[in-house]
Amino acid sequence: MGIFDSINISASALSAEKTRIDIITKNMANARTTRSTGGGPYRRQMVVFEENRGKSFSEYLGRYNDAMNGKGVIIREIVEDDRPFKLKYEPGHPDADQDGYVSMPNVEMVNEMVDMIDAQRAYEANITALNSTKSMMMKALEIGRR
Repeated sequence: MGIFDSINISASALSAEKTRIDIITKNMANARTTRSTGGGPYRRQMVVFEENRGKSFSEYLGRYNDAMNGKGVIIREIVEDDRPFKLKYEPGHPDADQDGYVSMPNVEMVNEMVDMIDAQRAYEANITALNSTKSMMMKALEIGRR
């Protein structure tokens, strides 16, 4: 593991968590959108993370091991939640069906808030790790000056 690998790992996690926060914010903003570009109500989205499994030097030499290789995290995809839409009785709504029910997005605000708190804490933890790495590097430079 190189000297800057821990910084790169934290940076990739910060980027991934920022995207996750953006998607959660988008879900919250569209919690009452009954007509989206696809024609129906807005469908909740989720971010799927994956380990960034770049080729390590040992793999090139043929000594493959399945240990963590210090490449961080990437966003594999953003998927739509396939849970059914909620039906709400609003006969006067322009998107109501013949029985007066409107299909509402499958976004639960409580779940989104919990996910937002989780993403914010993960973001803060990665900032702490980044600052710790920076502090250790500065201490190492101070030792080298003496």
